[in-house]
Amino acid sequence: MSRPVIHTDRRLTRHGWIWPVVIGLVCTLTWSAPAGAGPSDTGLKGAIDKILADARMDGGAASVVIADAATGERLYQRDGTDRLMPASNTKLATSTAAMALLGPGYRFRTDVLSTGSRHGSVLRGDLYLRGGGDPTTLAVNYDRLAADLAASGITRVTGRLVADDTRFDTRRLGRSWAADDESSYYSAQISPLTVAPDTDYDSGTVVVEALPGAEPGDKPQVKLTPPTGYVRLDIRGTTVPAGQADTLAVERQHGTDTITVSGNIPVGASATKEWVTVWEPTGYAAAVFSDALRRHGVRLTGGPRTGRPTPPGATLLASHSSMPLKELLLPFMKLSNNMHAETLTKTIGYETSGRGTWDAGLAAIRGYLEKEGVKTTTIRQFDGSGLTRMNLFPAEQLATLLLSVRGAPWYAEWYASLPVACHPDRAVGGTLRSRMCATPAALNARGKTGSLTGASALSGYVTDAGGRELVYSVVLNNYLASSVKSIEDAIVVTLASSGTAHGTITAVPPKAARATEPPGDLECSWLKPKFC
Repeated sequence: MSRPVIHTDRRLTRHGWIWPVVIGLVCTLTWSAPAGAGPSDTGLKGAIDKILADARMDGGAASVVIADAATGERLYQRDGTDRLMPASNTKLATSTAAMALLGPGYRFRTDVLSTGSRHGSVLRGDLYLRGGGDPTTLAVNYDRLAADLAASGITRVTGRLVADDTRFDTRRLGRSWAADDESSYYSAQISPLTVAPDTDYDSGTVVVEALPGAEPGDKPQVKLTPPTGYVRLDIRGTTVPAGQADTLAVERQHGTDTITVSGNIPVGASATKEWVTVWEPTGYAAAVFSDALRRHGVRLTGGPRTGRPTPPGATLLASHSSMPLKELLLPFMKLSNNMHAETLTKTIGYETSGRGTWDAGLAAIRGYLEKEGVKTTTIRQFDGSGLTRMNLFPAEQLATLLLSVRGAPWYAEWYASLPVACHPDRAVGGTLRSRMCATPAALNARGKTGSLTGASALSGYVTDAGGRELVYSVVLNNYLASSVKSIEDAIVVTLASSGTAHGTITAVPPKAARATEPPGDLECSWLKPKFC
């Protein structure tokens, strides 16, 4: 994946969108298929075979399974056992395992502790900030921890602030993640101590917003959210006369916490806004907490240290608990948050084996999947989010998982986390917010999207025209088109339009690619906030 530079329009809010409703034509089985790509038979099989014969899939691979949700009967299979890259459909395995192994009420904790002795308002010894893995910790939460410490009467700490990130191992990035995504917020480093800049909870990132200066030749005006001196701004950009091209770009330099703002921004232009990763999330969290302590009148003798465990017997001074997992699932799954997936994977490892590593977490996920009837000998999973291109899942095993979890006690809460087709609320529609509008699938189909270069997937649930609930899994790989999302949509809309129990099939051909379609290698929610 290449990282796009996004120039956002201030008319587009993070929870609102400007999007033309595209009206599709619902056709019958008589629509013209590409030459030489006629249906193998009539009915549902013929309809879906025609959709998959779209020229955009020439030379590509498709693994597709459709099943009756109640009985598990397979109604359609196309190379269902072929192993393809699932992209973010990997999160189906991670999220269900998290609900089963951690529980819907699981909360992350961030603690402030000390082994020092108290002498009036002075704490003699080091102060420990111990991370429990919370990927939703905001600057305001660190501020509250500092306020609680100050409210206890402490005004001075003779030691240093020690950031304890030892719950997880020191491996920060997943296996074979793309190097050119290093500063992209959907590929942030994983640490049990981190900071999210806003309530999308993109942990390990800062928001960089640049506005033009008042006159040509001025430097852009740049601000950070949260305000922090942990990252260094290198502002090389220039304000140019109104009407000239906006080429402003924001990117963090490799291996550093220096963020470069370069290029031109015209007078009067809208803000350029980017979510950018930091190089070391533990240090970032320690810096944000140190600043909060200073604001609340608590002085530290030395600067922060990282990577040391909290000594046994340390006294708890303040604590912050995250939202429960059943609530965290909403930003995680609706917006396809990669860092949530990876944090949960390491947390599963820690809670099941005492080891906060990818290997331990993935082993536990694999064990859970086996209990759900998934043939784990046919899959390969190397991360929790699907960012790696090494993951392989057949549609048959994704469908098996979707069928199996319907009986779980937490199923309703997990089901609610899946994006809903064409729902206007970004917190509900998520990555399907702009898809399948003005069709029987709108506000009906729920599913998990997946996007990498040359890999796209959509798996979930839809109710057909006769009231029959269906499970579907569509995994497409090795195509050269910019996007094949409309092919996935056509399959789901066909299901929603048809009475599959009676063979009343109303087939819907794929729409042509839209001029404003988001890049097919990125989840739409990663293109803040334009597409969903």
